[in-house]
Amino acid sequence: MPSAPRLLVGLGNPGAEYEATRHNVGFWFVDQLAAALRVSLAPQAKFFGRAGRAGELWLLQPTPFMNHSGQAVAALANFYKIAPDEILVVHDDLDLPPGGIRLKQGGSNGGHNGLKDIQARLGTPDFWRLRLGIGHPRSLGLAQGVVDFVLHPPRREEMPAIEAALERCLRAWPALAGGEYETAQRSLHAKPATGGPAAP
Repeated sequence: MPSAPRLLVGLGNPGAEYEATRHNVGFWFVDQLAAALRVSLAPQAKFFGRAGRAGELWLLQPTPFMNHSGQAVAALANFYKIAPDEILVVHDDLDLPPGGIRLKQGGSNGGHNGLKDIQARLGTPDFWRLRLGIGHPRSLGLAQGVVDFVLHPPRREEMPAIEAALERCLRAWPALAGGEYETAQRSLHAKPATGGPAAP
């Protein structure tokens, strides 16, 4: 049976100007889970991020910019001897429609700069990823470049699906926290019961 996560990382960029942007959905999830678990996130200089602890679980929001996220992940994981398969990284995903969700271990970084840096710093891709769909400008009929797209807030019509996905992830948290990844996958990969696009 897979190990229960000991480190949950939400990816995003620091600073008020990025708070509401698509690239920060990983931060959004950690904020919501921290509130649900009544965990306070506080700056931790030695871990290069905002962090808090609930029992054996650490919650982390790296404060370097996205392409240096691995600095924070490696610092905390190395200090507490947390193995890659005990790390769950929550991040935005261009290849899934708004509201799409995929949970998997290892694999490609899909060109995501945060994942790329974490993989490089840990020396392995074998950590878990919770992929939250934000759509792609081409699939959404937008002329924006990808960088501009991820650094802007979701459009009003995209937000309900993204918010519903975050709620589904919170409901799946007990299974995730217990290392029951297959149970969580069945729940998260299923088509939403009411509204919102499902992951393809």
